[in-house]
Amino acid sequence: MMKCVASCGLAHCVRQYFICLSSLSELKQLSWLSFAGLLMVLCGEGLRKAAMLTAGSNFNHIVQNEKAQSHVLVTGGVYSYFRHPSYVGWFYWSIGTQVMLCNPVCILGYTIASWRFFRERIEEEELSLIHFFAEDYVEYKKKVPTGLPFISGIRVN
Repeated sequence: MMKCVASCGLAHCVRQYFICLSSLSELKQLSWLSFAGLLMVLCGEGLRKAAMLTAGSNFNHIVQNEKAQSHVLVTGGVYSYFRHPSYVGWFYWSIGTQVMLCNPVCILGYTIASWRFFRERIEEEELSLIHFFAEDYVEYKKKVPTGLPFISGIRVN
């Protein structure tokens, strides 16, 4: 479903860019805004790649429901700043693409869609991580934020 949203969303945002170009041409002239979007894209992509490299074989694009013997709880590197640095990187990368293009409608749409996706995914993933690593993950969760605005993850008592 996310692939469909991304591909359909991208085509829509390209159309929206050209429509806005004629009606909001002054917005498209804000080179500082495009530069800010480019920084978001580069930083987001860099963070995502750093997360993948830091996690090594523990990284998987699919939330794992069964713990492999090789799984370890990764808490160093970028994981010492964010519990979910790959998601943080993708979140800001996706929004940055639309900031760079000065697409106000898509900035809002990408922000809402990405936020909702990652809120649900983090809750699902953290259930597995608590199951895999028990108190070690709960302690890590207390010390390190998710990195995404208004998303704290699964609640643990």
